[in-house]
Amino acid sequence: MLTLVGIALFMGFIALGVWQVQRRAWKLDLIERVTQRIQATPGALPPQALWPQVDAATHEYQAVRLQGQWLADKTVLTQATTALGSGYWVLTPLQLTDGTQVLVNRGFIPPDQRTQWQGRQAIAAAEPVTVEGLLRMSEPGGGFLRRNDPAAQRWHSRDVAAIAQSRQLTQAAPFFVDAGIPALQGASTAELSPSPQGPWPRPGMTVVRFANTHLVYALTWFGMALLVVVAAGVMARYEVRLRKPRSKDPAHEQ
Repeated sequence: MLTLVGIALFMGFIALGVWQVQRRAWKLDLIERVTQRIQATPGALPPQALWPQVDAATHEYQAVRLQGQWLADKTVLTQATTALGSGYWVLTPLQLTDGTQVLVNRGFIPPDQRTQWQGRQAIAAAEPVTVEGLLRMSEPGGGFLRRNDPAAQRWHSRDVAAIAQSRQLTQAAPFFVDAGIPALQGASTAELSPSPQGPWPRPGMTVVRFANTHLVYALTWFGMALLVVVAAGVMARYEVRLRKPRSKDPAHEQ
């Protein structure tokens, strides 16, 4: 019975270790692909006909370049926690020349800027602007234990579909764009400390970080498998010693 348990534990730990090795290979490939997307020259957005095929695996963090006019009166603010502290992301739809709209995260603002940006009105004859940034996927639902409330304009996540419906954007892309191309290694604290006057919003604050602890987990599982082997060896030696016949006592032979 103990032998079967030991074999099962050994095989299970080996399987978990191999799985973590495979996960590590997948994670390293993902990091390489994302790095290539961010460092690439910003390109055009996927055409509208291909929007249903846009997903995180193929497009997340792709560097893009788009041009259009701000729909400033449809700006929404979503709660944000960044290296600069708590505040809001400023999301403004950009009206493209083909009539479609793309939500653009223009950057971070501190709480004292909320009223100024939440009350933005349409700008007459707005000049076309060019935005370079990273394509990001929608964040539906809300935050941790907090739901978005479109009626009250309380947003805890960048839920593109809900924001588009709330702001009556009839041809909105199912993704948004983070304005600015961040450094992959991140910026220092000093670089992330602007003056109290801004400039606001602060773009380029996308956090690109992937936890990669799969090697540690793999070594842990393989180590557990080795412990099972060691324990089995100790038990085997103990069994052999128990079954080994005892030497006869000469005093009892007389």
